[in-house]
Amino acid sequence: MTDRSVTAPGRGTIARRSPFVHGVLDAFAVAQRGLIALRRVPQYLVFSTIQPVIFVLMFRYVFGGAIGDVNGVPYVDYLMPGIFVQTTTFGSMGTAIGLANDVNSGLLERFRSLPMARSAVMTGRTLSDLVRNVFVVILMVTVGFMVGFRIHTGLLGLLGGMGLVMLFGYALSWVFASVGLLARDPETAQAAAFPLMAPLVFASSVFVPVLTMPGWLQPFAQHQPVSVTATAVRALVLGGDTIGVNTTTSVLTALAWIAGILIVFAPISVRLYRRAV
Repeated sequence: MTDRSVTAPGRGTIARRSPFVHGVLDAFAVAQRGLIALRRVPQYLVFSTIQPVIFVLMFRYVFGGAIGDVNGVPYVDYLMPGIFVQTTTFGSMGTAIGLANDVNSGLLERFRSLPMARSAVMTGRTLSDLVRNVFVVILMVTVGFMVGFRIHTGLLGLLGGMGLVMLFGYALSWVFASVGLLARDPETAQAAAFPLMAPLVFASSVFVPVLTMPGWLQPFAQHQPVSVTATAVRALVLGGDTIGVNTTTSVLTALAWIAGILIVFAPISVRLYRRAV
């Protein structure tokens, strides 16, 4: 798509940005707004990090002694990759609550009155949540090292695992953006998001191996996206041979889930946004 130009009185010809560039800049502006709001309300960031830290301490020191090693891997090493995925999954619920609050306050109507791309509001919101997830996951890695977590594959494996966690959290943000736009109220959005999120987190391999679950639950727990992503992250940071999986296959399966979620829910969220305003 080529740029068009317009003629301004007394100023000659002025280049007009293409719709794509205009949309990208609008998305970054909305993302910047979200980050500024986060800076002005640091309590939200603080409380969003307390919960995953509590999960780490609880499972490391309360349940860890009862669970012991998992297939020869220290439980803390098995646990932390799952905690990284669980943290971004819980964090994506903030997208639903934030968008529902924007709808309820009339902010989206004000956005609509501006000459900006319709998709920029959704993209910018999910980008700001992605930046927040980066900070939270860095904190969780630090906490993990403090409680005994160790990498078995090296720095590249850790970076690859964290990148996969970020992509998964970004994809889930679009899912919960749809929930927030449907709910149109922060309390309703939170109430609607938790029943969707809880089975994905707790009926998964985040905290315990799937083989310890009842037989009827194992097919769902094994193949749902949270378990698939947690397995891929473990393969990257612990080694596929260590946990009995193929690293390449695990990562590709997780990426397929991420791509599928984005393909389905990004257009749904944009359409719901257009209807909401």
